[in-house]
Amino acid sequence: MRKGYLYILECSNGTYFTGSTINLEKSMLAHFSGNGANHTKKYPPRNLLYLEDFWEINHAFRREKQVQNWSHNKKSGLIAANVEQLKVLAKKHNLTQYTVRTMTEH
Repeated sequence: MRKGYLYILECSNGTYFTGSTINLEKSMLAHFSGNGANHTKKYPPRNLLYLEDFWEINHAFRREKQVQNWSHNKKSGLIAANVEQLKVLAKKHNLTQYTVRTMTEH
């Protein structure tokens, strides 16, 4: 099995895009360059707000489906509780080119 990631992006219209991937850097490049999912093509992402890593992609995919069904407020709570972890993981995965902000910086 391959390692997987769940991520949440903040889009230009204030919505969140929740996705999962085995190649985080490739997915971020796609979303931020306008070549990602239809939602991020229509509402370009501003920031990577949240990240979870999993030993297996199927766990990340299941988590993605769970979080996608959550309200905006519930996702905001998830994001706010893990901002420091995201900063550590972003450095670990060399994703420092993507802005990391706390929810209070909006």
